Amino acid sequence: MNLEEKIRNVQDFPKEGIGFKDITTLICDGEGFKLAVDRMADYLREKRVDLIVGPEARGFIFGTPVAYALGVGFVPIRKPGKLPSEVETIEYDLEYGTDILEIHRDAIKPGQRVAIVDDLLATGGTTAAAVKLIEKLGGQVVCLEFLIELTFLNGRDKLDGYDVQTLVQYDSE
Repeated sequence: MNLEEKIRNVQDFPKEGIGFKDITTLICDGEGFKLAVDRMADYLREKRVDLIVGPEARGFIFGTPVAYALGVGFVPIRKPGKLPSEVETIEYDLEYGTDILEIHRDAIKPGQRVAIVDDLLATGGTTAAAVKLIEKLGGQVVCLEFLIELTFLNGRDKLDGYDVQTLVQYDSE
């Protein structure tokens, strides 16, 4: 099965000139969704991860079943004010402004092997911020895994030195 065929391209969303990669067509297809999760989990098995971290919100969609398939825990990274206990916070730059991510301070123990799983690698900013949060807590980031990579945005440049794995790559919008 070709996973790329299961992903819908929506032109001019969320604004004119953007070709949005809509994963809802993949995740509502049981066979396609299972194949994507299985491929992600298969790659991570050899990495001997202790935890999967998924950034809000689509990282939850793929990160949770991958963690389940590997028999490891899942840690959410959220937008501000969504986590009920003490958090570690990072502010990071966007193209036009800044954003903030948070993780529970006790979610990752020093030395734990962590993989970040998300739906999309675009510019790499969110993932780079998530990496900093994990490493601040003492975690060892062993892999960054994505369903889709928009290679023309050069997100890997911000993630230099890390193992980046993607299932589907787009060279243009």
